[in-house]
Amino acid sequence: MVAPAVPDLTEEVLHESIDARTESLIALRELGPPDLVHLLKQGLRNSGRQTGIYHHVTGVDASSSASLAAYINTLTYKDNGPNATSKIVEGVYWCVAALPGLAESDADWFSESCYNAFSRLDMRVHVSIPGTVESYCVDERGEKRKASDELWLETYLCSVLRAYSYADSGSGDTIRKIMGVRRFNPVTNTETEHRFLHAAEQLFFRGWQLGSDSVVQVPTNVSNHLTTGLLKYLETTGRYASGINLFEKLRTQSIEVSSLLAKVLFMGNEEVAGVKALYQSLKETPMDYVMLDTQAEFLLKKAQTADTPEVKEERLRMALGCADRSTIAAPSEFRTWARLAQIYVSMEDWENALTTLNSCPMFTYQDKDTPVMPEPKEVHLPILSETRLDEIDSEPESRFSEQVDPSLLGLRAAGYRGTFKQAYSILTEMTAKIGWDQLLKIRSNVFVMEDEYRTEKQEASHPALSKRSPSMDGLRGTPDPTANGGEEADGDKDAMEKPEKPAETEMAHDTLTTNGDSNGDSNGVKKPSSTIDPQEVKADTEHSAPNDEHLSKLNTKRLCERWLDSLFMVLYEDLRVYTIWRTQMAQYRAQQMQYKKSAEEWETLGALAERLQHLDEAVEAYRACLSLRFSPKALAGVLRVFEKTKSTRETLASVIRLVTWQYRWYSEFSPELLHTIRTLIEDEGAVKVRSIIQATSLPQNVLDLTHHYAALCATFRSSGTDG
Repeated sequence: MVAPAVPDLTEEVLHESIDARTESLIALRELGPPDLVHLLKQGLRNSGRQTGIYHHVTGVDASSSASLAAYINTLTYKDNGPNATSKIVEGVYWCVAALPGLAESDADWFSESCYNAFSRLDMRVHVSIPGTVESYCVDERGEKRKASDELWLETYLCSVLRAYSYADSGSGDTIRKIMGVRRFNPVTNTETEHRFLHAAEQLFFRGWQLGSDSVVQVPTNVSNHLTTGLLKYLETTGRYASGINLFEKLRTQSIEVSSLLAKVLFMGNEEVAGVKALYQSLKETPMDYVMLDTQAEFLLKKAQTADTPEVKEERLRMALGCADRSTIAAPSEFRTWARLAQIYVSMEDWENALTTLNSCPMFTYQDKDTPVMPEPKEVHLPILSETRLDEIDSEPESRFSEQVDPSLLGLRAAGYRGTFKQAYSILTEMTAKIGWDQLLKIRSNVFVMEDEYRTEKQEASHPALSKRSPSMDGLRGTPDPTANGGEEADGDKDAMEKPEKPAETEMAHDTLTTNGDSNGDSNGVKKPSSTIDPQEVKADTEHSAPNDEHLSKLNTKRLCERWLDSLFMVLYEDLRVYTIWRTQMAQYRAQQMQYKKSAEEWETLGALAERLQHLDEAVEAYRACLSLRFSPKALAGVLRVFEKTKSTRETLASVIRLVTWQYRWYSEFSPELLHTIRTLIEDEGAVKVRSIIQATSLPQNVLDLTHHYAALCATFRSSGTDG
């Protein structure tokens, strides 16, 4: 299999990329950025002129200095394709070592830096020409240390986890975040799998040191980046037996590992064994919130596939008990409350669903560590002939010349991540099931609304009604709203992740077209009324008279958290734009006229419809985008629907193009695309899948890229590859 091309980013000042990486070490909080490969280029005719070039890479074997040196050695003889110069073939490359006190003229080197997130060290390997290899590590203060075998073991495990963490889902969003990253598959056969799982076993109970996903408040032995990477690997490759063996051994050391064992058993369709593992473990640790949440998740999925309403109701009732108990066991974790809200939605208990959603603790979204590099002097992004496909090659030029309506660019929900994205998904699910108007009615039944609060406050301030009432005491006793997602409790939240409540909750009426009226309604979407600001209630209760008996109506209502109030306003924005779009489409079709949008606008509308859980409309917009130009995001959206409808040929046609686009941007590995291929092989058989791929009317070099994914499934002996 041909390797991806090598992108070159040229430094403005020699060594500035290495210096920038050293300076950024102290700010790293997650698994660390992709590995940095730095080289010093020297011309054959002008030996006095040196240029520093670099690129990033993930998935390279980082188990020793020799394995990293082997990767560097491949760059010496690498031809970057038809657009590349002959410097790599004919010239000599060096990398200047960033050693304290080492002058440029003292040595000529290649260099690679790989971050060890366990010990918070940057492992560095320098290869001189010819043949000398030196390895050491740099700490957060930039001081040099000796590299030991234990540090290399930690580094290797981090590199595998980073490869899965930084892999693209197929949509291209991850690829576009960092320029010039080569992505390789870190586990390509059973031998490398054994090494990976052995390292994971040795360092398993230190995994909490790596941190966790942004939806987890406190990393634990079973909720961290290590366990997330392990589960993603097992789900991608289908190597469930290897995962079961690993977690069975680890469970003898800690009973809490049973939650991970059960998850892998459920993945491998061994549901009875998974339920038994949870049952036996919960008898020993009945308040383990991860096990309770795993049980609730399993029961919720079984309820959604139940044959009869009675069975569904029974399973939801059992799931409710597990989820409710998990919130008691871990009241500060988002996942437990979100699961409880999802169960209430499935039970169609809308008021409890909204109340539970309001109780979710919201966390600051911590994005993946990315390289902080100076602006490169030059950028060379070569294209391999193997990835040449006309519809893909024309994508960059047309993409940046398109016009996009400002109203589409201003949809804030598109920027949600972490807990806010999941909470918004629950809110849109409720809207899709009961409608916007009904959701607003339930909202007013559950939360204290501004107009009724003003009315009750005005009546309570009348001199003739100055008696104290229990309802006012109840408002005084309401927990401080800022303790659960408010600005004071989460003062470091990104503005994107926790948009501030607009003043007087008035929204700007930048309508997509002139269809929206000036009263806040546009094509039937009613603007939500305001809930009362919790801080205002607190201030009013502190200075109000002690006899406010007219507030009794509010005694059973809650104060809406600011972040949830903002989510309602953001949902209104989404629904308004969506309604305008669908109304215009209907009008144009009635008049037999073509509804025109740019490809970027169609892509945004597709994402909007998918966010609002209108899948048919999303596919319609994505297809309209693809008819104008290639878009990995739109094609990935269509692929998700093809997978659900079991459309084998359409799924493979989409995968072939996405694999080619990924490879064109130096990524030979996408866990999601590999999972799609493996699932198709399990359902249809390897022979049929390979035949469909080969029958596609695309160049053979493009088809070979997808055949490589199918070959990986055969290497791992996936179901359906026999014979």
